[in-house]
Amino acid sequence: MKVIDIIQQHKDRRGLSFEVLPPLKGNGTDGLFATIDKLRELEPLFINITTHHSEYVYKELPNGQFERNRVRRRPGTVAIAAALQNRYRLPVVPHVICSGATAEDIEYELLDLQFLGIENLLLLRGDKAKDDRVFTPTPGGYAHTTELMHQVNRFNEGFFNDDTPIKHPGTPFAYGVAAYPEKHEEAPNLEMDMQYLKMKQEMGAQYAVTQLFYDNGKFFDFVSRARQAGITIPIIPGIKPLARLSQLTVVPRTFRCDLPEALANEVVKCKSDEDARRLGIAWGIDQCRELYASGFHTIHFYTVSAVDSVKEIAKEIL
Repeated sequence: MKVIDIIQQHKDRRGLSFEVLPPLKGNGTDGLFATIDKLRELEPLFINITTHHSEYVYKELPNGQFERNRVRRRPGTVAIAAALQNRYRLPVVPHVICSGATAEDIEYELLDLQFLGIENLLLLRGDKAKDDRVFTPTPGGYAHTTELMHQVNRFNEGFFNDDTPIKHPGTPFAYGVAAYPEKHEEAPNLEMDMQYLKMKQEMGAQYAVTQLFYDNGKFFDFVSRARQAGITIPIIPGIKPLARLSQLTVVPRTFRCDLPEALANEVVKCKSDEDARRLGIAWGIDQCRELYASGFHTIHFYTVSAVDSVKEIAKEIL
């Protein structure tokens, strides 16, 4: 079932979705399955699986020099999506990203996903490489999500990327995109960010999932401005509960999101990871209750390092 249909069916009922990561290279699936087993009882509407393409790592050579190599630390998004769909019979939404991929790579990814009967995607540009000052597209790849969307649209219409007709087109993909309540870090301003989101809607995006945020006021303002700009697709709020003391400074800096004053006042009182975890749970419960009360009946959780916290929050709000 398509995510947009799931959202519409649950528009008057409280529901959750989750994002998980593929295992690190060399690790098995036991840890991931254990995570899903914990969350499955919450009856998630769908599960997102992130994609991580290769990145540069430096290896020291015997002569003291360093060699730069590309390593893919979390392969297997397509296989993990298939494994979760087959094991749990839940809709899965693998991320398809521009970062680290050529158009040909993406084409084969789409073919594999179609063969596996996976029909939902989240289309993203992806993060810049750690050592790059700005995002640098892979040669033969894309700089913007809209270019990726164009390829998926052409694939849905029955054409490969070189405009060769697909002899036996399969089921078209449905897809969502990202949204940024506090604007994308590279956007010059929120207004232009809003224009990009509207363009993605016009190109076929059926819904948007937001970057994580801790200030509901900024999310509500973003949605209001989006509606005024003619953006009508569902906007799903993305929540990540703080779970460790280090995250109190790392998460806002990494994800370019502000902590509201009330939360910041509590943050400075935390002395341990358990203090931070309890604060994250309490704040997450209040956030979600307000979001549900305001009519946002699907909430998306980023679960990395916070599976138990997400579970505690969900039991309080559902």
